[in-house]
Amino acid sequence: MRSVVFGLLIASAANAGVHCRCQALPTTPGETLSGHRIVLADALRSHAAILIAGFSKDVGPACSEWNKAVQADADLSAFTVYQVSMLEQAPSLFRGMIKSGMRKGLSAEQQDHFVVLTQDDKLWRDSFAVASDKDPYILLIDPSGRVLWHGHGAAANLEPLLKKALHP
Repeated sequence: MRSVVFGLLIASAANAGVHCRCQALPTTPGETLSGHRIVLADALRSHAAILIAGFSKDVGPACSEWNKAVQADADLSAFTVYQVSMLEQAPSLFRGMIKSGMRKGLSAEQQDHFVVLTQDDKLWRDSFAVASDKDPYILLIDPSGRVLWHGHGAAANLEPLLKKALHP
């Protein structure tokens, strides 16, 4: 089933002219909000995934909206979803408080799929092709860990593109 979804995704992306970065993810160690150490590149190996990332505090609500939209969409249920927050630029003294604030209102399962990164900011910005800290960034990852598609902006604007890619 996943290979069919990826075949449709790749074919549709090629037909729609969607930019494909097709590069491997950084191997930066991070931590989930539940306290587990994780290297996303390793955790995603052999899994289809959607990464939703924010690079500033202000974009947190938009990333949450993306996460809700993806989780509610049955067409995207084959994808493992991770929300990612980069805190390298936040003073280390405040990171604990920031993570505590992020945990509020999240279930244990949601905390397991929310990754906090505190290093390699430039590598991750390059992977997500970050142009502005004001947007959420989305990556579609194939089971080998390669980036197949990326986008940035509001879920309402981009989720239809994901659905179109799944249903050409």
